[in-house]
Amino acid sequence: MGAYVQAVRAGDFLFISGQLPVDPLTNTLVRAGVKAQTRRALENVKAILESVGAGLPHVVRLTVYLRSLDETANMNEICAELFQQHLPARMVMEVSRLPKEASVAVDAIAYLGS
Repeated sequence: MGAYVQAVRAGDFLFISGQLPVDPLTNTLVRAGVKAQTRRALENVKAILESVGAGLPHVVRLTVYLRSLDETANMNEICAELFQQHLPARMVMEVSRLPKEASVAVDAIAYLGS
């Protein structure tokens, strides 16, 4: 979908590019609601983290892009479930359009140091 990499490590930080709710097995967008799309996008972040021996508790900053801020409660429900007590600093913003007509996308910064 463009000239970028999924993540770049800079010292003890991992900068994860924007993740869409794309199922990695089918390479298709999850077409269900914002909850399912948020879960899939965060599972994609989690898979990138796991590839470097980390996990969601390493995320220190999360940016969420929503097509409608009216969906914030639905997105929050999934974030609370997946992050539990390790909540990152976060920014949520409404955008007019996302690639593949997704309803949500996320990017993240993880701290991999000790």
